Amino acid sequence: MCRIESLFLLQRLKENMPGDARDFNNTETRAVINFFFLQGKAPMEIHAILIETLVEHAPSYTTVKNLVAQFKRGDFSICNVPRPGRHKTVTTLEIIDQIHELILEDRRISTKSISQQLGISRERFESIIHEDFDMRKLSTKWVPKCLKTD
Repeated sequence: MCRIESLFLLQRLKENMPGDARDFNNTETRAVINFFFLQGKAPMEIHAILIETLVEHAPSYTTVKNLVAQFKRGDFSICNVPRPGRHKTVTTLEIIDQIHELILEDRRISTKSISQQLGISRERFESIIHEDFDMRKLSTKWVPKCLKTD
């Protein structure tokens, strides 16, 4: 397929996207890069074509280069594969309020028991205590660092 037909394909894909969000998602970008790779184009050529068509929404040259290397290794997967590892933890106001209530009910409660009750990691719990509440463990009780009325 010649360069003009490739550009036409990209332009047609771009125009068919709904609303104002006309940038490709990761899967579509990988599919287009895979298409050009199978045509025998080099990463620099693929990146130039994507820049012409997608302008500011085009992936970086490094991304294109890494995907082409992946395709060369025989991994033609264009979908995101879940990766092993630690889950992201988010500190919400609800969790902060629950921790505050538990500490006010029993100032001798342990870090381990609170983290087990709420289902959060001990590290996350300790960062909430130290950063959000500015509390420290004194002897066996959680007390505010500046001993306010709370």
